[in-house]
Amino acid sequence: MWLRQAFFRWLLPAAFLLPLWLLIGWGVFQGGWAIFWVLLIAMPSVFLGQLLLTLLTRSRPSVRIERAVSWWDVAGFTVWHGLTIAVGFFIDGAFPWVLTGAIAAGIGLVWLQLWQLWNEAKGGGTRLRETITWSTIPTADESAPPTRAHEVIVVRETDARD
Repeated sequence: MWLRQAFFRWLLPAAFLLPLWLLIGWGVFQGGWAIFWVLLIAMPSVFLGQLLLTLLTRSRPSVRIERAVSWWDVAGFTVWHGLTIAVGFFIDGAFPWVLTGAIAAGIGLVWLQLWQLWNEAKGGGTRLRETITWSTIPTADESAPPTRAHEVIVVRETDARD
């Protein structure tokens, strides 16, 4: 659980630190005219992409309640952040492949977040992710709890006159 909570807390700082890493990586490993690509395309797209993914992730009820992301999120963000960090190394022979992988992982992560959000919202807001430890939704075999009619008292201030 601590790992999922750590990813929950990492999402917002990652929006600032990953683009900063691309700039630092350019300065350390690349140099040259690639700065225009880093400043105008890479940094804004990673920043906005991470903010969008953070918004989609934190908008799910299960994430807000548990303050932890799902294991699918852990896997997806690990792949995407790992590839984004690898892009910042600007490795000569592998750069196009790593960049393509990072873009594909980012797009796949957006679809993963939309799929998880859709699955949680399908029940009209009444269905939350059920875990082994608790369940709030009665199954079809269970009967609804008995209800009793409430007592109603009517007080008239004046009598109606004929």
